[in-house]
Amino acid sequence: MPVSKEYLSGSTFGKAIVVAATAGPTGTLLHTTATAGKDEIWLYAINGSTGANLKLTIEFGGVAAPGNHIEKTIQRESGLVPVVPGFVLGSGNVVRAFGASGLSLAMYGYVHRLT
Repeated sequence: MPVSKEYLSGSTFGKAIVVAATAGPTGTLLHTTATAGKDEIWLYAINGSTGANLKLTIEFGGVAAPGNHIEKTIQRESGLVPVVPGFVLGSGNVVRAFGASGLSLAMYGYVHRLT
Protein backbone atom coordinates (compact mmCIF):
# COMPACT_ATOMS: atom_id res chain seq x y z
CA MET A 1 0.00 0.00 0.00
CA PRO A 2 1.69 3.27 -1.14
CA VAL A 3 2.00 6.05 1.44
CA SER A 4 2.48 9.78 0.86
CA LYS A 5 2.93 12.57 3.41
CA GLU A 6 0.43 15.40 2.86
CA TYR A 7 -0.46 18.76 4.36
CA LEU A 8 -3.67 19.08 6.35
CA SER A 9 -6.24 20.26 3.81
CA GLY A 10 -7.18 23.21 6.05
CA SER A 11 -3.57 24.42 6.12
CA THR A 12 -1.69 26.61 3.68
CA PHE A 13 1.43 24.62 2.79
CA GLY A 14 1.82 23.18 6.29
CA LYS A 15 1.40 26.44 8.22
CA ALA A 16 -0.54 26.64 11.49
CA ILE A 17 -4.33 26.63 11.45
CA VAL A 18 -5.63 29.13 14.01
CA VAL A 19 -8.68 27.80 15.83
CA ALA A 20 -11.27 30.58 15.60
CA ALA A 21 -14.34 28.55 16.56
CA THR A 22 -15.42 28.45 20.20
CA ALA A 23 -18.21 25.89 19.86
CA GLY A 24 -19.35 22.99 17.71
CA PRO A 25 -20.80 21.53 15.66
CA THR A 26 -18.99 23.57 13.02
CA GLY A 27 -15.49 23.99 14.38
CA THR A 28 -12.55 25.37 12.43
CA LEU A 29 -11.74 23.06 9.50
CA LEU A 30 -8.48 21.15 9.95
CA HIS A 31 -8.72 18.40 7.35
CA THR A 32 -11.04 16.68 4.91
CA THR A 33 -9.96 13.09 4.30
CA ALA A 34 -9.50 11.46 0.93
CA THR A 35 -12.60 9.87 -0.58
CA ALA A 36 -10.51 6.94 -1.81
CA GLY A 37 -8.03 5.33 0.55
CA LYS A 38 -7.39 6.38 4.14
CA ASP A 39 -5.61 9.21 5.94
CA GLU A 40 -3.50 8.60 9.05
CA ILE A 41 -3.88 11.92 10.87
CA TRP A 42 -1.31 13.50 13.20
CA LEU A 43 -2.32 16.68 15.06
CA TYR A 44 -0.42 18.94 17.46
CA ALA A 45 -1.72 22.02 19.30
CA ILE A 46 -0.16 25.14 20.74
CA ASN A 47 -1.70 27.55 23.23
CA GLY A 48 -0.59 31.10 22.48
CA SER A 49 -2.41 32.54 25.50
CA THR A 50 -0.17 34.04 28.16
CA GLY A 51 -2.74 33.72 30.90
CA ALA A 52 -4.86 30.60 30.65
CA ASN A 53 -4.83 26.87 30.03
CA LEU A 54 -7.44 26.23 27.31
CA LYS A 55 -9.68 23.29 26.50
CA LEU A 56 -9.47 22.08 22.90
CA THR A 57 -12.08 19.85 21.29
CA ILE A 58 -11.39 17.95 18.08
CA GLU A 59 -14.45 16.85 16.08
CA PHE A 60 -13.03 13.67 14.55
CA GLY A 61 -15.18 12.49 11.64
CA GLY A 62 -18.42 13.79 13.16
CA VAL A 63 -19.90 16.17 15.68
CA ALA A 64 -21.62 13.91 18.25
CA ALA A 65 -20.17 13.80 21.76
CA PRO A 66 -18.59 11.69 23.10
CA GLY A 67 -18.11 9.38 20.11
CA ASN A 68 -16.55 11.95 17.76
CA HIS A 69 -14.95 14.29 20.30
CA ILE A 70 -11.34 14.28 21.43
CA GLU A 71 -10.89 16.73 24.30
CA LYS A 72 -7.65 17.95 25.83
CA THR A 73 -6.62 20.93 27.95
CA ILE A 74 -3.63 22.64 26.37
CA GLN A 75 -1.32 24.25 28.90
CA ARG A 76 -0.29 27.83 28.17
CA GLU A 77 3.13 28.36 26.60
CA SER A 78 3.85 24.61 26.54
CA GLY A 79 5.01 24.29 22.94
CA LEU A 80 3.64 21.66 20.58
CA VAL A 81 1.32 19.22 22.35
CA PRO A 82 0.36 15.93 20.64
CA VAL A 83 -3.44 15.66 20.27
CA VAL A 84 -4.16 13.00 17.63
CA PRO A 85 -1.45 10.31 17.30
CA GLY A 86 -2.02 8.84 13.85
CA PHE A 87 -5.67 7.82 13.95
CA VAL A 88 -7.01 6.61 10.59
CA LEU A 89 -10.06 8.14 8.90
CA GLY A 90 -11.35 8.13 5.32
CA SER A 91 -14.36 8.39 3.00
CA GLY A 92 -14.31 12.19 2.90
CA ASN A 93 -14.83 12.55 6.65
CA VAL A 94 -13.96 15.91 8.19
CA VAL A 95 -11.81 16.87 11.19
CA ARG A 96 -12.57 20.19 12.89
CA ALA A 97 -11.57 21.94 16.13
CA PHE A 98 -12.95 24.44 18.58
CA GLY A 99 -11.45 25.96 21.70
CA ALA A 100 -12.42 27.62 24.95
CA SER A 101 -11.13 30.93 23.58
CA GLY A 102 -11.13 31.96 19.93
CA LEU A 103 -7.81 32.71 18.21
CA SER A 104 -5.61 31.54 21.13
CA LEU A 105 -5.09 27.94 19.99
CA ALA A 106 -3.39 26.83 16.78
CA MET A 107 -3.03 23.43 15.15
CA TYR A 108 -0.18 21.87 13.20
CA GLY A 109 -0.08 18.47 11.63
CA TYR A 110 0.08 16.24 8.60
CA VAL A 111 -1.42 13.11 7.17
CA HIS A 112 0.01 9.90 5.78
CA ARG A 113 -2.25 9.14 2.85
CA LEU A 114 -2.66 5.38 2.36
CA THR A 115 -3.84 4.45 -1.14
